[in-house]
Amino acid sequence: MRIAIKTLLCVSLLAGMCVTTTYATDALPYNEQADAHADIQRAIAQAKSSHKNVLLVFGANWCPDCRALSAQMAEGSLASQVKKRYVLVKVNVGNWDRNMDIASEYGNPPKKGIPAVAVLDSQGRLLNATMAGELSAARSMNNDSVLKVFEKIDKPQ
Repeated sequence: MRIAIKTLLCVSLLAGMCVTTTYATDALPYNEQADAHADIQRAIAQAKSSHKNVLLVFGANWCPDCRALSAQMAEGSLASQVKKRYVLVKVNVGNWDRNMDIASEYGNPPKKGIPAVAVLDSQGRLLNATMAGELSAARSMNNDSVLKVFEKIDKPQ
């Protein structure tokens, strides 16, 4: 089933110019109906068997930087590195009203902006996370700069 979501983007409050954009939910990077708790448990089990870490990506569909990071992780060199190293879980934070308990459990990486990430070991323990909005300008970051952020947080604190 394909459901459309309309987003209203106001370019200028003074000018009153607004644009309505429609996104198909099957094209959105963050599944708004997902059970993130269950997704994380499945990812931990998969990480154990594949000897990988778990990469939690906190974001939302309304966030252009979140969509940009998701697109970078879906294709090309960053995608191959992510697939090689991690079991990926996208955690939808909605309008700061969804899955914030998960964010808190892992040190609240989104507190300085989204997208934000946390890396868990194959036992589900937090290794490290972005805590200073390191990916909040993902639209202007290339694959190498994103990968450097991942490598930095891929080590225990």
